[in-house]
Amino acid sequence: MGIGIAFALAAGLVWGLVFVAPLLLPEYPATLLSPARYLAFGLIALPLALADRTRLGQLTRADWREALRLSLVGNLLYYLCLAAAIQRAGGPLPTMIIGTLPVVIAVISNLRDASRDGRLPWGRLAPSLGLIAAGIALVNQVELQALRAEATPDFWRYASGAALAFGAVACWTWYPLRNADWLRAHPDRSPRTWATAQGLATLPLAALAYAAFWLVSPAGFPMPFGPMPERFIALMLGLGLLASWLGTLCWNEASQRLPTTLAGQLIVFETLAALAYAFIVRGRWPDAMTLAGVALLVAGVIHALRVKPEPLAAAGHAP
Repeated sequence: MGIGIAFALAAGLVWGLVFVAPLLLPEYPATLLSPARYLAFGLIALPLALADRTRLGQLTRADWREALRLSLVGNLLYYLCLAAAIQRAGGPLPTMIIGTLPVVIAVISNLRDASRDGRLPWGRLAPSLGLIAAGIALVNQVELQALRAEATPDFWRYASGAALAFGAVACWTWYPLRNADWLRAHPDRSPRTWATAQGLATLPLAALAYAAFWLVSPAGFPMPFGPMPERFIALMLGLGLLASWLGTLCWNEASQRLPTTLAGQLIVFETLAALAYAFIVRGRWPDAMTLAGVALLVAGVIHALRVKPEPLAAAGHAP
């Protein structure tokens, strides 16, 4: 149990890095950060693909098309929205919005897959949704107060950042549900091989997006690596290796050792790590209202993940 929790904590710590990279590279637009991150991940996937080439050869053309769709939405579009959201609205609010993902996925699955997986009683989910909404509202209030204190506050930029964070939630709600559909429809296929296939599918998409940015990059923006090439290359390789590969490895190790219910709750480590990194970059401690908002979010997510799905017939009679 202790080793499993340690692996889950390690996964959260490295996954949290994806939230801080846009803050450390403010001069780099999200349209460059997203393809650069996944270009690095795709290159890392190449030796994995070589070791797994026999199973990869068993994938059909339809499988590769699905891998491309999943990579486009779950990788490139998701991180494009997330990086842009953080650069526009700051770190805390987008991180809190992304932190709702476990519950959002549960709610959508409740609507979509109740006949297959059972239904979560809405009455038991309601307190969690209320806690999460209150937590996001508190952090939003703190960020708005800080924005009003600026000499020239840009409320449109902040609002568009929040909207982009919700766009990132939409991408990463669609991705795991669609990915789970494929895995359930192909029980004979290895999840590890499927993950490698998505890494390979991401590589050409990321390369094309990187090349497209290079062609239309603003005048004066030095390509191929921008105004801080050493930091940029180090962060992108770090995200590809740590967040995309090591984080998944640690999470898989945790999942093998922990009950599913507990593992689901430990996803909050990612949100807490990302918030901690954001405030480290800001160089100050979060205030009391922000901490209260974080506590409400964490409590809401943990409460929701404790609610057990019921068979559809039984759920129909639930209070």
